[in-house]
This record gives sequence, C-alpha cells and structure tokens, in this order.
Amino acid sequence: MKVLPGTLLSASIIVLAACNNSGSQQNQEPAKDSAVAAKTTIPDAKDFQKTIDGKATNLYKIRNNGIEIAITNYGARIVSLVVPDKKGNPTDVVVGQEKLEQYENGGDTYFGAIVGRYGNRIAKGKFKLDGKEYTLATNNGANHLHGGKTGFSRKVWDAQQVNDSTLALTYVSSDGEEGYPGTLTAKVTYTATGNKSVKIDYEISTDKKTVVNLTNHSYFNLNGQGSGTINNHTLQLNADNFTPVDSTLIPVGKIVPVANTPLDFRRPTTIGARVNDTSDIQIKYGKGYDHNFVLNKNAGAGLNKAAEVIGDNSGIQMDVFTSEPGVQFYGGNFMQGTNYIKGQKKDDFRTAFCLETQHFPDSPNQPSFPTTTLEPGKKYTSTTEYVFSVAK
Repeated sequence: MKVLPGTLLSASIIVLAACNNSGSQQNQEPAKDSAVAAKTTIPDAKDFQKTIDGKATNLYKIRNNGIEIAITNYGARIVSLVVPDKKGNPTDVVVGQEKLEQYENGGDTYFGAIVGRYGNRIAKGKFKLDGKEYTLATNNGANHLHGGKTGFSRKVWDAQQVNDSTLALTYVSSDGEEGYPGTLTAKVTYTATGNKSVKIDYEISTDKKTVVNLTNHSYFNLNGQGSGTINNHTLQLNADNFTPVDSTLIPVGKIVPVANTPLDFRRPTTIGARVNDTSDIQIKYGKGYDHNFVLNKNAGAGLNKAAEVIGDNSGIQMDVFTSEPGVQFYGGNFMQGTNYIKGQKKDDFRTAFCLETQHFPDSPNQPSFPTTTLEPGKKYTSTTEYVFSVAK
C-alpha cells in the first residue's frame, strides 16, 4: 500500500470520477464475445444480468494481444481469464462460475473477487485507531476475514468500460459498513495489456481515518480451471521470510526465515512436494499452504517480482509483480467440491491456488508490520500485474 498526497497519482492508474448510482452501469454495454471466447469457458453475459439492491449487474469483456478477461461488477470479480498454452490453445486459467446466482448462493468462496475493506484476517474482529476500539464481524471462527459477512466481494460496483482493454469499477463504502470507520471510495481498474498480462490498479480515499487492505482473490489453475490438481505446478516465491501464525491463522507478530521449512520456495519447487509435511506446525495450522510471505524488495524502481508459477501440462507461466509488501499463497486446502464451476465441474480439493498480493494479515493490531492506516486527504494506491507466457 502506497499512501500519497491527495491530488497527485501515478500516471499508470486510470482515474475515474466516482459514480454512486446504478445509471452509469446500466448504460455500459459489455464487449462482444470474440472467436477465442467461443472456444473457452467464458460464460454468457445474459446469465450475469440482474438487479441487486437497485443496481444492475453484468459481465464485461476486455482483451489484448491474445488474452481475454471476463469480469462481473458483482464483487468486481474476474470470472474467466483466457491465455494461450504451449500449443496455442486458449486456456481459461481462473476458477469461476457460470451464472451470477452461483456467486450469490455459493457461500464465501471469494472466486475472483476484490476483497475488502480488509483482505485477510483481523484478530477477533477488533482493532484500535487513536485509542478508539472498532468491532467488526467475526466470520472466520473468532476472527474477521476479507471484509466481513458482506464485504466488497458481495457488493455491486459501478462499472465503466473505458475501452476494449480496460474496465474500471468503483464502490463507495459508507461510514460504519461492517464496523469500519469512514466513507471509503474504492476504484479498481483492470487492464489487459499488450504484454499478455492483467494489470490491477487500486485507488482509494476516505473521509475519516480508517484501515484498508484490498486484494484480488482469483483462484488459478494454469492447466485450465477444473483440470485437476495444482500440486504438480512449479512455484517460486521471491521471499526470504514469512509471518508465522497461530492455530487460527493470525500472525504471532514475528517475521522469520523460510529456510529449512516447507515454506521455502526461493527455488522452483512443485507445490505438492512438502504440502503434507506433518512435522511442520505451520503446515498443520494452514492444513497446507495458507501463509503470508514477506516479499524481497527490488534494488531499483518498479514493481517487485512476487512469484513465478508454471503449469506442468500446459506450459503456461504466470509471473506476478506488485507494489505490495506481501503475498498470501493459498493452496486450495479448503476447497471441498461443493461448488459447481464453469464447464459443470467441481471445485475439488487443491485444484486451484491463490497468490493474493497484500499488506500483512492483522496489521492494524501488529505495530511492527507495515501500516494499513489511511487518513483523509491521502490516497491508497497499489498495482499488481499477472503476466502470462509459455515456459521455455
């Protein structure tokens, strides 16, 4: 999270006027399907057209240089992300569902969503600002997770299709929503770039001191969503350290080396190589991988490289770059095959992974972690980019 003076923003971020009514959405027409989309599992836009809380929902398409992304403004979710595999076949690498009602009724899967106001966990749903304690919903055992019971993943965002390759979404969260202070205006811009990537730019402001930590919660399978285990994918993380957790997955306040633990992905390693290491307490707590990694910083300017993943069958490589200080690597340990995904397949155990770029979990209660506090007159800006290629 980068906090800047209120008027100047990075030129890479597309700035849009805040839009608080549903009319702007209703006037936006989703882009037409391409020939590539016809060969993949991109759903039909009509199955996402509905009115929720007086606001229109839809499915939008953006594309550039051989990649295509479908996004719904319900939760600002990536529904499909189609890229070519090593044979040139279009492959949908993001787990999603075929109809809006599945997202509404499927429980808290967070498939493809923007989660907030605070992505990840806050201990016991409480934090203090300037001596005042705020109480949030506890929706993950005793803790608060991903913004609460009706966080940003369950809100209808105002959508503006800027051009064929860019979609911008805005949501205004009222003061006190889910227990958070301040009226918060969040803008998220998805761009399909000529570099065969999806770039996500975040821009957030508030009228009262608050905490914020947005991230995208896409589930990836680089062999194609619904194609089976991700444990044979090769993963490399640019992280020498991680934040160990207690039995409820709340950080204990330390930053420790990954060396000599199953969390050491500094060299390319298959995801499943050590995922069942029963001798490691951190693996037991997360039932596998569900941990925040502290990213190493680049020596120069620009986004840090967070991760590199290669699909073992498809040859698709995904490189993750971010301005955030951490990334949550989640290996699909709580997927239970209880939800239908595109192609009438199930979200089975460990058939997808997440790389959620973020500030650290429970930062509002951990003074040694990078701050997530946002003040009036300043802006939270952040960028993450998922770049796709074919592994050499």
